[in-house]
Amino acid sequence: MKSPGIRQIDYGTGSIVKAVLAGAGPMVFAQCLSLLYNIVDRMYIGRIPGQGAQALAGIGICFPILTLTAAFASLFGSGGAPLAAMESGKGNHREASLYLNASFSMLVLSGGLLMILCELFAPQILTLFGACGDSLETGLIYLYPVLSGTVFSMIASGMNPYINAQGFPLMGMITVLIGTLLNIGLDPLFIFVFGWGIQGAALATVISQVISALAVIRFLTGARAVSKLSPSLWISSLQPARVKAITSLGLAGFIMQVTNSLVQAVANSTLSLHGGDLYISAMTIVSSVRQIVETPLSGLRDGASPVMSFNYGAGKTSRLRRTITLITGMSVLYAGVIWALILAFPSAFTSLFSRDETLAATAILCLHVYFFAFVFQALQFSGQTVFTALGRRNQAVFFSLFRKVILVVPLTLILPRHLGVMGVFAAEPVSNVIGGIACYATMYLTVWKKLTAATREQ
Repeated sequence: MKSPGIRQIDYGTGSIVKAVLAGAGPMVFAQCLSLLYNIVDRMYIGRIPGQGAQALAGIGICFPILTLTAAFASLFGSGGAPLAAMESGKGNHREASLYLNASFSMLVLSGGLLMILCELFAPQILTLFGACGDSLETGLIYLYPVLSGTVFSMIASGMNPYINAQGFPLMGMITVLIGTLLNIGLDPLFIFVFGWGIQGAALATVISQVISALAVIRFLTGARAVSKLSPSLWISSLQPARVKAITSLGLAGFIMQVTNSLVQAVANSTLSLHGGDLYISAMTIVSSVRQIVETPLSGLRDGASPVMSFNYGAGKTSRLRRTITLITGMSVLYAGVIWALILAFPSAFTSLFSRDETLAATAILCLHVYFFAFVFQALQFSGQTVFTALGRRNQAVFFSLFRKVILVVPLTLILPRHLGVMGVFAAEPVSNVIGGIACYATMYLTVWKKLTAATREQ
């Protein structure tokens, strides 16, 4: 693909701020666009006359399965891209290409397997997650078409980090933009004009994901790509040591996504027991708001990660330290602003998804509780980004498990016994405070101090 207007970013020289922002800016935009695949669906579905509130409960029940597919995309995409960036920093472009092709092969294989298994056992899985009656029927109507696009969805999101790792974040943004604009246009056409309702929203999402995946593939096989996608390498690149390296580093992001899926399933099941479909719909809105406000943090992480990986591979510890300081400050500032906005103007967020007065009032209360300590999550994001970018998989995996599995899941089950249904939403701020402080403090003691000592010796 000839892209004369797309410039490659030099991660090893020049301004750290410019390098991070040049990478993060398009990535934040790309992340926001990617988020619209599902968020736009919920916005339109919540406004279907006479069934919007109920439909949101059915869509919310599907979240754990959709999160699980995203987890596998993160495992092979975010796991391999930092390794490819490190190899590029060392000048080993052949090895970087092998990482890229190995990740692509694993994305296709795992995506196909997930699609088959979920299609076969969808009713049983949704029932396990707390669906019943109308919410089960609605969930299946949406889930079956969406699952058919699993492989394309995973390619679109899993291979995008490789475009960014090569210094082309703007191109990565464009591949997402193509699919997102298509989805925004098809949603109202399929849902309201053609009258296909929830099924139309799912079909629009799948078509958009297919186009986005094809755009990613076209660039990675084109002339501008430094590390290329090549059919001749799809099988030969799957060497045990390389696969182990990719999955080991990607395990942190994978566990974070899988535990998100687990938390969503446990929360929906608990809400079904203590509050019913109204609170499941409220959780769908709260989770959607969380995805929206976390997206810039994820974009910042994806923009800064290759800068850290490249300079770590090149042995430039001073630049690495400045990058860590920058992303920490930006993350905390952003999270603090969002926290304040949600506390002051919650209806501005909830009204995006529903105008039902009863649901809106419930969602606002839940939103206040859920986001009470959101600023501490910035510490978790910053610490996790450093661990993953530097290949410290043990710490990255541990803190992914610590906040979600060790803290959130037990709290989601225990707190409702004392606080009622609001205990489900209170589990998040408690885990943010404890998990965020623990993760960042560990990063400071195990990474920052060593980098400081290494910088002094240079």
